[in-house]
Amino acid sequence: MSNLEQAVRWRQEGKVQEAIELLQEITVQEPENANVWYQLAWAHDSLGLEREAVPHYEKALSLGLSDEDRAGAILGLGSTYRTLGQYEQAKVWFETGMKEFPAYREFEVFYAMVLYNLGEHAQAMQRLLVQLADTSSDKRINDYNRAIRYYADQLDRVWE
Repeated sequence: MSNLEQAVRWRQEGKVQEAIELLQEITVQEPENANVWYQLAWAHDSLGLEREAVPHYEKALSLGLSDEDRAGAILGLGSTYRTLGQYEQAKVWFETGMKEFPAYREFEVFYAMVLYNLGEHAQAMQRLLVQLADTSSDKRINDYNRAIRYYADQLDRVWE
């Protein structure tokens, strides 16, 4: 098992501080390894150390990641910016994620959260309602799928 695999295992087992220490050692040995920076960011996020996670996400993204890891890093960075109250930066990253990974629905959901934070409540609700209509396996929700979609962008409309 490589040191990186060990660090990931430790993070998954809840030994996050140990994982961070090992990952920091690996970054010294392999400073151009994007996966190490991504895992370091993830480990910091796991401990609620969002401010410390940001530069690690940015470094990982600048070095290049596989598609799956890039999607995770973009979502992680956007979510971290959102929790830090840096909503415009979060919005940009979620938009990047939606553009690069249009099939990854989680970006729409997190984007809706940041729209809410920015006071764009109608657009946030619209996006969430569409995701609900698209993904629900609940029979009763599916029975009203057309109505949910129809009203999703007309939440403020009053019919006379």
